[in-house]
Amino acid sequence: MQPESGAVTLPAGDRGGAPCRKVTAIVRGTVLEDVERRLRELGVPGISVTKVKGYGEYANFFTSDWIVEHARIEIFLPAERADSVARAIVQTAATGEPGDGIVVVLPVESMYRIRTGEVVRACPGEPHAPSADGTAAELTTEVDHGTVPR
Repeated sequence: MQPESGAVTLPAGDRGGAPCRKVTAIVRGTVLEDVERRLRELGVPGISVTKVKGYGEYANFFTSDWIVEHARIEIFLPAERADSVARAIVQTAATGEPGDGIVVVLPVESMYRIRTGEVVRACPGEPHAPSADGTAAELTTEVDHGTVPR
């Protein structure tokens, strides 16, 4: 199959830069502002917050579907910062009651900037990934106008 005209081919995997992690936390909405404040204090470079519904360890038995509303926080960080950020979220969000939520740390294999199709080589919160000669490099764009429609 031939690539469509005006499309972008994304290169396979390998970000090239330092290892990156995605920290995802599902917390009570009542502690969200406290967690956001703590993350700013830690210098976390950016977060995404989404309102979510579901049930797990805690289910709302007073509703017909058991659903509970929480907030999902997603953060991309250099691997060496992920554990300390995850622990800070746990400490800040804990009430000691069932339904406090969870924190998960996952490896990030690839990251692409949607606007340009570029491979993001530096994890948010770290200096730009080193180039082949060992000096700091700018974010590298690897775009071949070929497959992903714009």
